Order: sequence, then C-alpha cells, then structure tokens
Amino acid sequence: MGDRPRLVATDLDGTLLTDDRTISRRTADLLVRLRAEGTPVVLVTGRPIRWLQLVYDQLPEPLPAICANGAVVYDPTTDEVLRADPLAPDLLAEVARRLRAAVPGVSFAVEVADSRQMRHETHYPLRWDADLDAIRAVESPEDLHSVPAVKLLARAGEQDPDVFVEVVAGALQGLAEATHSSYGGLVEISAAGVTKAAGLAWYCDRDGIAARDVLAFGDMPNDVPMLTWAGRAVAVANAHPAVLAIADEVTSANSEDGVATYLARVFGLDGADPAG
Repeated sequence: MGDRPRLVATDLDGTLLTDDRTISRRTADLLVRLRAEGTPVVLVTGRPIRWLQLVYDQLPEPLPAICANGAVVYDPTTDEVLRADPLAPDLLAEVARRLRAAVPGVSFAVEVADSRQMRHETHYPLRWDADLDAIRAVESPEDLHSVPAVKLLARAGEQDPDVFVEVVAGALQGLAEATHSSYGGLVEISAAGVTKAAGLAWYCDRDGIAARDVLAFGDMPNDVPMLTWAGRAVAVANAHPAVLAIADEVTSANSEDGVATYLARVFGLDGADPAG
C-alpha cells in the first residue's frame, strides 16, 4: 500500500466509538476533513441499520455503512439498501435445528427487513435493544425463520465467546459463518461467505478501489476478515488478541481517539503521531 490510502474503512463499537458509544468531536471533525479532501470513509459494523442513527446523530454528515457484518450495504443519503445477502428461510431453519441439538438452552433472534427490524424468541435476553416498534417476540420458533434474515443471533447464557463461537461453528460445519464482536457470549451468524471483508470488497469494487488501497481499523474477531483483506490493517490497543495478532500496526485505544490519531498522522491533518 502507498502512503496515502484511497479509502478508509472503520469498525464502530470498540474502535471508532468510545466506551460510552460516542464519537469525539476531534474524530468527527477529522472524518469530515478526510471526505472533503477526497478520501471516502465507510463504516463497517456488526450493527443493524436501525442502530446507525445513534452514530449519524453525532456526525455532521452521514457516512455509508456496511452493516450486519457485511450482509447489508447501506446508503444513508437515500436511505437505500444497495446490497443485501441474507440467510434464506430454509437455511435459517437448518441452522437453528443444528444449534438446538448442539447447544442446550440456546435462544435466537433474527435481523430482518435488511436489519431494520428484529424478531426474537421470548426467552432471548435483550440488552440495549429498545425500539419497541422494530423489535418484537415471535409466537413460535417456526416464525423465527419464516422470512430471510441478514443475521441470526444466538445466546446460551453467559459464555466465553471464543469458546462458544467454536462450538457454534463446529455444529454448522461451513453451512454458515459464525463470529462474535462482544465479550458477553453472543454469536452472530451470517450466510456462508458473508463477512465484513465481502461487503467491503463489493463496495470498493463498485468504485474501482483495490484492496491494497484500503486502510481498515478494527478491534474484534468479526473484524478479522476485513483486516486481513485490506492493504493496511490497524488495530486499536484495546483489541481482541485475534485482531492484534494479524494487524499490521496498532494505534492507541478507542477511548483515546486511536483511529483519529492514526488518520491524522497518515493524512497529515494535525501532525499527531499514532501510538504503538
């Protein structure tokens, strides 16, 4: 990769956002300056579309987003889904069947309508999902896989997420992708071949940008495919060991504006040097 990337791709939670899920003023201003100087910035996140407004409210202008771990490519200026790659109902049913057999007490939720809505089993534990219009319980387990879903979420009480994702992946045996982006025992399941890397590659190919010209930031295992694909992979200091192991460089933590600090040095915006 040359000294000046042609596109910047960044994860949100634990990477661009601080620990209280906010974007610092310095970071927001720097992203605007990058775009004004001609470098596209793309958000690449496990979040659904319905959670993006919490981020856009903190930015002077919305940024394009690859959501649901690569399953949805979203243009916020037109509120249009440019591409979606969901799990088909029959595949969802088979994944659920296998996991019910392999994981005692497993419960599920699905992101549907291109991740604008969520449906969940009654015993699935909701965390900070609070939009009652978009989120509701299903009446029967079969309702969970009656329509395509861009992501299936699985929980089975408090689990070591690294161990749990291996159990899930073993049960699926390549039928679908399994990853995680939290420390609370949540496994995220997408259609086979659907990753942050695949979604970002589609977006970049559309604009004629090669992987070698992409600078990417991340912190969790669901970022590994994207970071492996990109020409330059940067981990924040607080990243999961799996991310630190494959990153080309490490910047300071998300709580210390690590992404902004690194970008400022690479693009010569304020003279700051990245940590690490």
